[in-house]
Amino acid sequence: MSNRAQQPATPSSSAATARDNPLWLQFWRDQRDDFHQAAVNPLLRRFWNGQDLAEGSRVFVPLCGKSLDLIWLLEQGHEVIGIELSPVAVAAFFRENSLKPSRRKIGKFVAWRHDRLTILCGDYFSLTATDLGTVAAVYDRAALTALPEEVRKLYVAHLERILPDTDKIFLLTAEEAETTETVATQPEIAAEVRHLYAEHFDIELTHAETLTEAGEFVDYKLYRLNAHPH
Repeated sequence: MSNRAQQPATPSSSAATARDNPLWLQFWRDQRDDFHQAAVNPLLRRFWNGQDLAEGSRVFVPLCGKSLDLIWLLEQGHEVIGIELSPVAVAAFFRENSLKPSRRKIGKFVAWRHDRLTILCGDYFSLTATDLGTVAAVYDRAALTALPEEVRKLYVAHLERILPDTDKIFLLTAEEAETTETVATQPEIAAEVRHLYAEHFDIELTHAETLTEAGEFVDYKLYRLNAHPH
């Protein structure tokens, strides 16, 4: 992705952060974490090896919360770096997994570290390429679709800015299904995903399933994104 333009940060991202960050922090303070998956994502287990990454490769997990997927990626031999806004979530992750991290202030972040795992606690939109270093792949576990629609373009633009040489994205999305879309229909690449990523990536829809949750149909889709040849 080294041919992609290095765009400056925009006032829009700062405005989105100012509006949404307090809400997210309050969710964790109120322990309203019913969205947290109590097990490793089954699609990650099933399809990750197709990423064809060497052992020891660094994987970036944006908006990671206290996901157990971080532990699973470590067990595959990767070095893992996540970012999470809420210190409550970060502390819960290490406590619940019986890990004793070191903590160090790095620029605008507090880096929580244990062995090959680092979680940067702070605002995603404050991240720089220097903060992250070289990363072989991104694992987006519905971070994109957790954001308000008007913030998603800013999220993707910032990802390309801070990781210009990362060629692989393993993208999981979860969206409320259209009323006409069921498990029996032919799954297609979402128009929004195509709009956000097609300029720089080849997009493969690897798997799709529609499940009923709380009486609502939810589309779960797994995409493999590979950067266009330089």
